[in-house]
Amino acid sequence: MEGLWKNRMEIKAYTLATLKRGQKGVIKSIDASDPQVQRLMILGLVEGAVIEHASCAIGGDPIEFRLFGCGISLRQEHARFFQVTPAGLGD
Repeated sequence: MEGLWKNRMEIKAYTLATLKRGQKGVIKSIDASDPQVQRLMILGLVEGAVIEHASCAIGGDPIEFRLFGCGISLRQEHARFFQVTPAGLGD
């Protein structure tokens, strides 16, 4: 695989904000200290959810993700609260 997932040994702490278009990740941990992040968790952004980077605005913010077959747009500042690992690598 290309990009962030090229080498399993390179997998560190990636966030939703670091995913590139077309990449899928599994949410592994969430910093729920921000009330906005808690609202996003209610919408389904929870640990174990598989999420795909679908597209982003011209300036890179907001970012559109696919989650459970639906689109959701997040600002980069909120996407950084969600730690992810590559989908399909022992999730």
